[in-house]
Amino acid sequence: MVVRLITTVATAAFATASVSAFAPTSSLSIMTKIWNSRFIPIPIASSSSSDGGNNSQQLEDMDEDGRSNLFQSLLRDLQIEGVPLLGCDADQVSTLNAAIWTTMAELGDADDERRACIVMENIPTSALLAFVEDFTVLKTQERLMRHLPELGRFSISVLGKGLGPALLIETEKRTVAEQLLREDQRAVEYTFDKDRTIEALKSFIGRVVVGMEACPYTKSVDVSAVGLESRGVVPGPVGYRYSPTTDPIMAMSMFWNCICEMMSVPETDLSSIMLSLPGIGIGDDRSAHDRFAAVVELAGRYLCLYRGDGAFGLVHFHPAYDRSLIHPLHKPSYGHLPPISWLRPILRMGGHGDEAERLSDEELALSNYQRRAPHTAINILRMSQVNAAAGSKSIVDLDLGDGRTEKASGITLYTRNTLRMAGMGKAALQSAVDAEVAMQS
Repeated sequence: MVVRLITTVATAAFATASVSAFAPTSSLSIMTKIWNSRFIPIPIASSSSSDGGNNSQQLEDMDEDGRSNLFQSLLRDLQIEGVPLLGCDADQVSTLNAAIWTTMAELGDADDERRACIVMENIPTSALLAFVEDFTVLKTQERLMRHLPELGRFSISVLGKGLGPALLIETEKRTVAEQLLREDQRAVEYTFDKDRTIEALKSFIGRVVVGMEACPYTKSVDVSAVGLESRGVVPGPVGYRYSPTTDPIMAMSMFWNCICEMMSVPETDLSSIMLSLPGIGIGDDRSAHDRFAAVVELAGRYLCLYRGDGAFGLVHFHPAYDRSLIHPLHKPSYGHLPPISWLRPILRMGGHGDEAERLSDEELALSNYQRRAPHTAINILRMSQVNAAAGSKSIVDLDLGDGRTEKASGITLYTRNTLRMAGMGKAALQSAVDAEVAMQS
């Protein structure tokens, strides 16, 4: 995917462009530097006033030539105002998201107000409208926004209410308090060491994922999907990716560029990715956990918006991971452990009824240590591997014991992991986490 300054604008109707949702690509595109102090004028024929862009009925009555001319007029007006016009060759929803979040991160890095317009000739306007609609709703959701205040600076709209495939992204100026906070966050980012961060994560994977067989198909920290050859899955290397960012928008940019990489590289060369984000949710208190939970929910939200959960599975980690603090509390949450309230029914279905009655709530809660890595991390998995590992009959009806039945999977795996964590005890488990956190210092 390449973002470039626009030099020409096609006059054909854009709404007929096709987009491929999570189909493999032949090569990995790279985001280019998008900011430039010089902008090349767009050669646009003169047209009528752009005021018609505010009249929905007029837009509906326009023919393709009229809509195209008006769209170009709106672009010309933005160029006259000094707004960067960025052309992007994205033709899939993965590269679409990578372009949007990377542009937002670039804009948001500045303290003053900024604007940019991304033109995506190969993306249908409906895909852009879906993003804008969801982002608008997101900004009204206090549960998330109080932990993602950076998003409040942004306004995103489809240019001309859908005249063509162009997004207008705008930021507000940071307040003095916000500027001081951002300076502190940038200072923290310089304290992280990439090599030590990744080594600490590998220690966790070796101890829990491999050593305790939290995932039976990971036999080393460097290779995954081992033992699934008979089910059509070939083992491949684990890719470790890293960003010290404390900004959730830059974290989203990193996440989507990892998705693009997974789509462009065959599984024999890249089986899965472990994305380390040590600057997201720093620490082990409630506010750190809430920040982590909000950022990973944001990643899953936009992956699911375009049905990417059919192509990729996510697994989320944090040093204070606590499933009882993850929304929704009593329903499945993408990338997370089953609800704590499901563990006793899971143990019963897994053939351990005695343990389901005997173990205390505190002992059951030790299952959280499956996800207590030394920093925030997201494991991006190919669903072909997840489905092969789970098997064709993995989804069952789980009797929750209160008159409700829910669809569930991974009964054997979660039964084993819950019992192992309970057997080790909190002192040993927490000591190991503390040691891995200390490795990063």
